[in-house]
Amino acid sequence: MTTYKNERNRQFPTKISTTSFVKLYILHLLKEKSYYGNEIIEEIRSRLHNKWEPSPGMIYPLLRELEENNYISGWWQEPDKRSIRHYRLTDTGYEHYQRIKLMYKSNFEDSMTIIKNTLSDIYNI
Repeated sequence: MTTYKNERNRQFPTKISTTSFVKLYILHLLKEKSYYGNEIIEEIRSRLHNKWEPSPGMIYPLLRELEENNYISGWWQEPDKRSIRHYRLTDTGYEHYQRIKLMYKSNFEDSMTIIKNTLSDIYNI
């Protein structure tokens, strides 16, 4: 996320956009193994303990964008049917993943501090 001088951060408490978060998560998952779109949605939902999941309308355009940028590569499970497209991380994608992972870390830490302090202050949790 880019913050300009004298500009307030109006994304409360999250300091990272949903799109940026999902792109990071897609690259993170594809670092581990290949997935297809619905598997990515299910895996994110599972890892977030069913509290949130990206929609197919978000995942598939992001997969196309990441593939166009050569961050991931895709192939059809059955090329004749073109029904399931698997993806894996490219070397360029891994380098990009490492960069944005580092770039977003402080944003996640700031968000966690805001949430923890809010829970403690208001709910005594």
